[in-house]
Amino acid sequence: MADVGASSLPRENLAMTEAHGGVEHVEPTLLGLGAEGWVYVGLTIFLLITIFVVKAPKKITDALDERIAETKRTLDEAKALRAEAEAMLADAKAKAAASAGDAQSIVNHAEAEAKHLIEEAKAKATDLTQRRQKMAEDKIAAAERAAIADVRARAASAAAGIAAQVIRQSHDATADAALVDTSIKDLQRA
Repeated sequence: MADVGASSLPRENLAMTEAHGGVEHVEPTLLGLGAEGWVYVGLTIFLLITIFVVKAPKKITDALDERIAETKRTLDEAKALRAEAEAMLADAKAKAAASAGDAQSIVNHAEAEAKHLIEEAKAKATDLTQRRQKMAEDKIAAAERAAIADVRARAASAAAGIAAQVIRQSHDATADAALVDTSIKDLQRA
């Protein structure tokens, strides 16, 4: 019975064996493993933990570094987009200000042009009115001159006719002969 392991003997037999003076050395077991088995298990767990502790932080660090790099890329893209948006906003504001300035400039130019055209139209109207008034005055003066000349011509004609009638009545043939002789003498002197 001495060859039989202590784990296969019931407790009573183990106690009897010790009581009879034969000490058999029996190692305690846990979950079917002895001390040496548990040393191997512990060593394996230690090696696994060591590998995990050494590699896991590196993997965690690599994952965190990758996440940080991705976050930095995202932030850089966001900064670039923001800078682009700010540039576009500034450009839009500049264009709006330029458009407003251009619009105001166009309005001011149109108002100045309108004032200039109104002044020019007033000047032309005044000039035209003065020219037409002058033309009307000239026509009136010409009509007056023509009327006066016509009246003078009629008066002269009437006067000549009356004078001829008066001369016919008051002059006879002897007076006419004396008048003709005087006229001939005057012509010879000249």
